[in-house]
Formats: sequence, C-alpha cells, structure tokens
Amino acid sequence: MSTLSASEDGSTDTSEVTKTPSGIPIDYAFSKAASEEMIQRAAEALRKHNFEVEVVNTAADARAFVKSILPKGKTVFTAASETVRLSGLDEDINNSGEYISIRQQLAKMDRNTQMPEMKRLSATPDVVVGSVHAVTEDGRLVVASAGGSQFGPYASGARKAIFVVGSQKVVPDLETALRRIKSYSYPKEDTRMREKYNMPSGLLKILILNGDWPATRSTVVLIRECIGF
Repeated sequence: MSTLSASEDGSTDTSEVTKTPSGIPIDYAFSKAASEEMIQRAAEALRKHNFEVEVVNTAADARAFVKSILPKGKTVFTAASETVRLSGLDEDINNSGEYISIRQQLAKMDRNTQMPEMKRLSATPDVVVGSVHAVTEDGRLVVASAGGSQFGPYASGARKAIFVVGSQKVVPDLETALRRIKSYSYPKEDTRMREKYNMPSGLLKILILNGDWPATRSTVVLIRECIGF
C-alpha cells in the first residue's frame, strides 16, 4: 500500500491506494474532508448554477435542516445512499409517518409482476432525498449507479431534489470527480453490496448535473464533516 496524502489545494495527484477484499484498487485520499475554501468555492459555484445551497457543520445539522424543508404529507423517495442512511434521514422519512414514503410503497409491491409500476412510482415523487459521489468546485454534481433508478427523479422527475453531501466529495474539477467515483465510491459500494447482498456492484451509468431549472428545485446540503462515500 502506498501512503501519500492529498495536496493542500484538494487535488489528488497523490494517493493512498490499497485494495478491497474483492481485489478492487481503492484510493483513500478521496476520503479526506475538503478545506473550508474548497467548500465555499463549490457552494458559490453551485448557487450560480441554480442550486440552493446550505453549508452545515455535522450530519446532525444536515438532518435537522432537511427535516425543516421537507413538506409534510407529500410523497418522498429516498435514493439508495449511505449518507442518507447514516444521517438518520432514511429512518425519519420512511418510518416516521410524517411523509408518504415511496420506499414503503415499493416494499409492498411484487418486483416480478409490478416492475414498470415500481419504476414510475420512484421516478416522480414530490421530493427525492439522496446524495451524489462528487461535487466540483465549478458547481457540478456527479453521481454513478449500477441501475440508475435515482437518475430520473434527480434530473427532473421529482418536483424537488435534496442532495446531502459530505465535504470529502468536494473535488477541483470533473476529471477528478470521475476519478473519485472510479477509485473510491465504486470500490466502497462494491464492498457494501458484496457484504450485504452477496453480489457485486457495477459502475455502469453516470449522471452529471451542470445546473438545474427552476432555481428553487434542487437544494444541496454540504456537510463540513465526512459522511458516506
């Protein structure tokens, strides 16, 4: 294992590369919290691209903020996200009874006979709450997926999108964002899938959000501490 650290400006020309249990190289340089300067540059750029942005200190702060803006009694879909799970938002949304949980509705449906209906249901909620795998300092959100079920509501299907993002996901540019996905987010997700479901993940689809419209549709909650991958 090489042991080098990320540079001061947040670029990742150095690495901390090892391998996952299944043998996939993983670069832990991408697990480090971003500097305040990087966070603020990303926040400013995101606002210029029609994203609303809230910068908070902790996952608990993010949880409280998201709950303060979630409309009660509306349909809410939680995209598969360790950030959403670890923050407690998955539990708040899907088990509190304060919202109409798309996840709970999907759990009652038969994947073998109702898959088209399930896809439509998850694609057009009132609100989608999820995360992304990278935020660039020039104001782009980048997310990867094997199946892509979150892409529809993220891009346009949901009336409102809320992205909760740990600061370790802030990177200088799109090239670094794609490298982060390939060398950190994907190996972490593959490990999670193998441990939980005994099956591998796949880096099959990537969505890049360069901006949004209308300006009030998407909110990015940037957390100074690290959470998720």
